Amino acid sequence: MNQAGTSFDMRGRLALVTGASAGIGACFARMLAARGYDLVLVARRADRLEALAAELTDAHAVEVMALPADLAAPGAAETVLAAVAERERTIDMLVNNAGFSIPQSFAAVPWAQQRDFLMTLVVNPCGLAHGVIAGMAARGEGRIINVASLAGFAPGVAGHTLYPGAKSLMISFSQALDAEYRAAGVKVTAVCPGFTRTEFASANGTAAVMDQAPRRLFQTAEQVVAAALAANDRGRVVAIPGWHNVLAAALLRYLPQGLVRAALMKGSAKYHLD
Repeated sequence: MNQAGTSFDMRGRLALVTGASAGIGACFARMLAARGYDLVLVARRADRLEALAAELTDAHAVEVMALPADLAAPGAAETVLAAVAERERTIDMLVNNAGFSIPQSFAAVPWAQQRDFLMTLVVNPCGLAHGVIAGMAARGEGRIINVASLAGFAPGVAGHTLYPGAKSLMISFSQALDAEYRAAGVKVTAVCPGFTRTEFASANGTAAVMDQAPRRLFQTAEQVVAAALAANDRGRVVAIPGWHNVLAAALLRYLPQGLVRAALMKGSAKYHLD
């Protein structure tokens, strides 16, 4: 039995993981290597990718390609896929995990930064999926996991302006891909974590605020990834790790939106850094 709680042996298959240098992405890489997947690890930090590649090769005797790339760049998806094709490999599993957030108001940062956000969280993930899914369908099997968020069920509030919309799109996108390609053997899952112990808050400057949240609300990256892989194994399209997050998602979806938005506006004000 491996780390993801399944006995599947995926030796010879190839998984591509974005945002693989830390946090949830690195955890996906470790759990997929334990299943026997060869890996393509994509992120900006080459030193971390190389260190993780060496670790996984030594621990699991899998082939690991460290591919430094900035998914904020136009055409990054095509560049990544071309590098894989040069190795004469095909991608059997795609994990779209790379991302960041912008806690300021929309106009408080340059448009270039907002554009980079959309390229990283929406455009290039969709481009990667577009580049691999036809081949998966032709082979009769394949897997895609899109890392969304509990925020994808929430209305927009001040700060993190594009984040709920981007994550909502990835949920709906995953559902649409499932509707189109399930019969062809492709399993698509959007995983929607809540608070998770990673470097994410440190990167966007909200770590001090996040540290004040109750510890019981946080999950580990391992818990999130194990839930995502288990859901994908079962063919579940939307996975929400943790009972408290399941409850929160239900409240976000079914309570009156005016009430939800008012509560979120009050509760999220501390994460708005203008």
